[in-house]
Amino acid sequence: MIINGKEGSFETGITIKELLMKLELNEKIVVIEINHKIVPKKQYSSFVLNEGDKVEIVSFMAGG
Repeated sequence: MIINGKEGSFETGITIKELLMKLELNEKIVVIEINHKIVPKKQYSSFVLNEGDKVEIVSFMAGG
């Protein structure tokens, strides 16, 4: 699986929510795109990732 352009060594069959927990990312402040399609937050706990998926994780930061 490729995460933000880098090869990631995570087991297949995990959900987006599980991936975010492993990466220590807060699901409330990220947007996930899988294979060029944005996944709604309500699907994070049921959307299963597969080998070869291209995952883009965009996080929002406060700032000025």
